[in-house]
Amino acid sequence: MKPTIKIDYVSDVACPWCAVGLGNLNQAIAKFRDQANFEVRFHPFELNPNMPLGGQDAIEHLTEKYGLTAEEVKANQANIRSKALEAGFEFHPEGRKRVYNTFDAHRLLYWAGQEFGLERQAILKKELLNTYFCLAVNLDDQENLIDAVIRSGLDSARAQDVLKNNEFSREVREEESTYTNAGINSVPSIILNDQYLLQGAQPTESFVQTFEQLIQKS
Repeated sequence: MKPTIKIDYVSDVACPWCAVGLGNLNQAIAKFRDQANFEVRFHPFELNPNMPLGGQDAIEHLTEKYGLTAEEVKANQANIRSKALEAGFEFHPEGRKRVYNTFDAHRLLYWAGQEFGLERQAILKKELLNTYFCLAVNLDDQENLIDAVIRSGLDSARAQDVLKNNEFSREVREEESTYTNAGINSVPSIILNDQYLLQGAQPTESFVQTFEQLIQKS
């Protein structure tokens, strides 16, 4: 019997390195499909929980947050685009326009996991990352979130109800608190089998080595 590797992926859909890390993780998982089963769950983390409606210009936000010049930010973004392409995400060539609050996206991800299962949650996660980084559209516009739901093959009418009625707000807040109280303060943070923590956009090779070790121990 193949062992099961449980993976808890704590991240934000507004985090470019979370997209890179996820792409690399999926590439590593594909190498071990014959040797192990994988249960990947996505958990919420908000980089900008207090961001008001309308968001903030991305360059302005990043220069203020990290103390960089606009030129340094653009150079960093070019590097991230290159890494993202290797991981399977074709980021918009002009970069994201603005930085938004992502709470609604996390509510939809929680809903997808609860009502449709982990595989559909994973598809929606990728589509939400595509929405923000590849299409570079407004995350405050719920129609863009619904479009991601539709591309994921999920129930758009149900998703609209979730957004309209503020469903799963409490559950998302509880999950956020669980991980921040556990010391998670940067993303992506990847927890394997409830025991091992990897942080940052790990390369595919790092995941491969970790999976080999976990399979050997099992």
